[in-house]
Amino acid sequence: MNQPIVQTGAQTGDREQRYQIRCEKLPLAVYREVAAHLRQVAGVETGLLPQMSQKFEYLQSQVGGLWIQYTVAADQASHLRVEQILAYYGDRYGNWEVVKPTEK
Repeated sequence: MNQPIVQTGAQTGDREQRYQIRCEKLPLAVYREVAAHLRQVAGVETGLLPQMSQKFEYLQSQVGGLWIQYTVAADQASHLRVEQILAYYGDRYGNWEVVKPTEK
């Protein structure tokens, strides 16, 4: 990967920052799997975002996305591991899109 999907605190100048990402066609079960994998990384918190669309489309995800937050306990290895996990799923289901970073 050339550019990280989620910037590190060192890149943003913040100690803690929450990011919202999505993969348009990622099924609900896979979002849950991604979140479970990310929760195992030291210094990383994550959760699912609700679907905001009022219209149901079969080929779209039932989830609005995933939020990821690095805490002060996250080290360089944690950031690398998150990128590896996201790259794994991105290779299989499509590119991740940063919805909007929000400061805590």
